[in-house]
Amino acid sequence: MIRYTLRCSHDHHFEEWFSNSGEYDSRKDAGELKCPECGDTAISKAIMAPNVAKAAAAPAPACMPGGSGGGCGGCAFAGQH
Repeated sequence: MIRYTLRCSHDHHFEEWFSNSGEYDSRKDAGELKCPECGDTAISKAIMAPNVAKAAAAPAPACMPGGSGGGCGGCAFAGQH
């Protein structure tokens, strides 16, 4: 399923679900898309930002090699800086 944000020629914005991108095209061509606010059938896709999940940030190491010391008693870099 694809959710598009649509807008009419009066700049009313609304969302509609489609099974694929071809369904949007065929319903638009058939005049089946209407603005729920004013009934306008001059519908187009509004500019949308993609909904992308953010990756989890990698945890910072407890101690960095070449660091200025402090708190590195038992890490893998202990005694190397």
